[in-house]
Amino acid sequence: MVATTDVDQQLGALLGETTTEIDVPRKNRVFCNRNMRMDSIEVIGFDMDYTLALYHQDRLERLSIELTLGKLIDKHGYPEQIRDIHYDPRWAIRGVMVDRQLGNVFKLDRHSFVGRCYHGFRELTHDERKAAYRNEKINLSNDRFEWIDTLFGLPEAVMYTTLVDWADRQTGTPAYDKLFGDIRTAIDEAHRDDTLKSVIKADLPSYIVKDPLLGEALHKFRSSGKKLFLLTNSLYDYTAVVMSYLLDGERKAYPSWRNYFDIVIVGGAKPAFFNELRPFVQIDPQTYQPISTNGEIKHLSRDKIYQGGNVVAFEQMTGIKGEQVLYIGDHIYGDILRLRKQHMWRTAMVLQELEREISVSDRLEAQIQDLELLDRRHRNLESEIDYQSLRLKKIHRLLEEPTTNASLRVRLEEERKMMRASIDALRDRANLMDAEVDSLEARIDRAYNSHWGSCLREGNENSRFGEQVNDYADLYTSRVSNFGPYSPLRYFRAPRRPMPHEI
Repeated sequence: MVATTDVDQQLGALLGETTTEIDVPRKNRVFCNRNMRMDSIEVIGFDMDYTLALYHQDRLERLSIELTLGKLIDKHGYPEQIRDIHYDPRWAIRGVMVDRQLGNVFKLDRHSFVGRCYHGFRELTHDERKAAYRNEKINLSNDRFEWIDTLFGLPEAVMYTTLVDWADRQTGTPAYDKLFGDIRTAIDEAHRDDTLKSVIKADLPSYIVKDPLLGEALHKFRSSGKKLFLLTNSLYDYTAVVMSYLLDGERKAYPSWRNYFDIVIVGGAKPAFFNELRPFVQIDPQTYQPISTNGEIKHLSRDKIYQGGNVVAFEQMTGIKGEQVLYIGDHIYGDILRLRKQHMWRTAMVLQELEREISVSDRLEAQIQDLELLDRRHRNLESEIDYQSLRLKKIHRLLEEPTTNASLRVRLEEERKMMRASIDALRDRANLMDAEVDSLEARIDRAYNSHWGSCLREGNENSRFGEQVNDYADLYTSRVSNFGPYSPLRYFRAPRRPMPHEI
């Protein structure tokens, strides 16, 4: 037998190892909503924030809240006392909706009806919800409502809820709409004037998750012949620092993060990149200032940095378009929805919270199965109540018929009495089962988030956010490095989804 040689070891290292999906822990898998042949993908694009660069969310939210409070006090006239209030960064989840008019925050089901709803920290009753929203669908395009569909937006929801609760205890009528506008303006100011990013850049390990498997995943894409590009809304001064921290020196073949990418586009201003015709501008990587190019840029070069631009010019200059491109981002509206609705690019969504969602689901697998069993039993019980109620109505009608003879009438009266007792007993059982279902459902919900439950579910169906992930993300996963164990030529297949009549 020939011993393994150094050449064999080198060859094995170069070829790497692919893994079957069953070998990958569920929380680290790539999930498929729409079939995708990776061998037909020639170019893969990446967002940076919350995609390549994941953040330590609690720390970042605390920092964002702290800086926003400073802006509200110093620039918008809010009292110093709002700094002493407790702001819980874990209160909100992605997918909640803010009602700027009534000061409420609520969660939508897949049909855009309001599920649970809070005013400040008080949960509204069913009747209060019904009075406020009259069981009608919520129009996401209405300026009255703000959908918090990114992790970046969570501090807005946390601060709004907390300050609505505070404002209701002050004298005078709270101006809920102005309050939200001031919070959003203050957060934007903290980003625009570099207050937030300067703190992050000064202490990257405290705020950014350094994924040791990221470089390997990007290398694997490149080694299969795919071209990679970066398209981020962040400007180059911040992008360079973050990307250097994530990737510089992670692999010998890539001394700089720029070696991984064929094209780098910063300041993309998505979603404008996908629906406007802003020109590409070349940026000096040393000064971060625009470079004069003597006219319109005709070619996107590997050794240059670009800012702005648009998808039409990008496709013209690269010669790649439509289903040859996969773009990986974290934002339903900024990254995913417009690409699917207006272009033919394939899409993958990074859901950082997915790892925890799956871990909770796995831990509660037995309770979730119990809930499904209880739900089926409850439906069967309701069906039996409906059946017996219908029989009772028929008995009522027969007793009202003047042609019903006396002996039959006596028998019908006995049957009616027994039927009423049976229905009452069934309803008692149904009420007990209702309480059991509600209690178990609440315990399961609290394991995800004590106020909102899972960000992907509302009740026994998808939340609005979960439905958007289903509709617009061809693939979704918790981090880019999860692509690493899969072959870059893999055929991702969506699972068969039965309709209700098939279950």
